[in-house]
Amino acid sequence: MATTADEQLIKYLADAHGIEEQALQQLRKAPEIAGEPNLARAFRDHLVETEEHERLIRGRLEAHGADPSRFKDAVMRAGGAGFVLFAQLQPDTPGKLTAHAYSYEHLEEASYAMLERMAERAGDDETAEVARKIRGEEEAMGERLAAQFDNAVDASLRDIEPDDLREQLAKYLADAHALEEQAVQLLERGSSIAGDSALSSIFEEHLAETREHQELVEARLQALDASPSWIKDAAMRLGALNWGAFFQAHPDTPGKLAAFAFAFEHLEIAGYELLVRVAERAGDQETLRAARTIIAQERHAAEQVAGSFDRAFEASLREQEVAR
Repeated sequence: MATTADEQLIKYLADAHGIEEQALQQLRKAPEIAGEPNLARAFRDHLVETEEHERLIRGRLEAHGADPSRFKDAVMRAGGAGFVLFAQLQPDTPGKLTAHAYSYEHLEEASYAMLERMAERAGDDETAEVARKIRGEEEAMGERLAAQFDNAVDASLRDIEPDDLREQLAKYLADAHALEEQAVQLLERGSSIAGDSALSSIFEEHLAETREHQELVEARLQALDASPSWIKDAAMRLGALNWGAFFQAHPDTPGKLAAFAFAFEHLEIAGYELLVRVAERAGDQETLRAARTIIAQERHAAEQVAGSFDRAFEASLREQEVAR
């Protein structure tokens, strides 16, 4: 059944509100577990911005005679609480927290890029302006977090003896391998459900690169007499399957998939930026070179995905049969 642009805009606004609810859940706890004062300050500062984002999105929903979705908000809050617990349980909490927060900021950036397009299609200039404002602040927070990668690694390794650095490097490589396992699963599914030939091509091209990344990481693990963690790899593969089912269950798959892929590329970028710093401290030049090569390719893939946002948005509207 056809959907009007206004109806679709309300759905996008409800999604945005859910995203902000999850962000608030994370940011209220993040300063306590950041393990580093500058990192904690960045999270506290962004909490103030995020509270304003929630207020602005709620206001735009009210302007359309709508309310936030209780179901979406509850699900997203639960996800935020789960992430905080995950980070707390990791031995390198500051690094994990920073990497995932960096990825989440890019999920928000992409989501607001889609909301801006939807508002413009619906002729809602005020919502489009709100989306642009928030998108800019999410992008700026991503840059602030990137500037904290050194501090995050220092905090994560603070209590590690110098002789243990190679062991820690192997753990970071195992984390990287698990990320690549999830990336392979996502890219294999993504190319078949993208809803747009150009977006499918991006996923297929990056899938070949991702398999090469796996091989590079495996080689560096072998050089350290270590191996991938089958538990981490299996967990990440399962997560990818769940995400694939999530995307297929949504009628606006192309847009959500593009936004998530953009965020996942930045999760990988952050993971490898942390690996670079651990490799530097461990004096492992081969791992350092491999990680830097992979980062460059992940950044290129993220740029390609961002360049597909217009096509992904239009594909979502076609699937929803949104009237022009």
